[in-house]
Amino acid sequence: MTGRTSPRTTTRTALLALGELLAWWAALALLWLVFITSVDTLERIVGASAAAAGALLARAGRRAVTWQ
Repeated sequence: MTGRTSPRTTTRTALLALGELLAWWAALALLWLVFITSVDTLERIVGASAAAAGALLARAGRRAVTWQ
């Protein structure tokens, strides 16, 4: 073995990472909606952005703890 990964493995890894990010984003966006009182366009943009940042940080934190 030369240490290279197959394109299939790389694609699977990317899809799993994307799925994890989307799951974190959905959970954090839902939590944001539960805690706010008014839902207007600006609140949705801020909530989606905050959830995206939180999802990236949650994935990075999980990878740091599990060394994956």
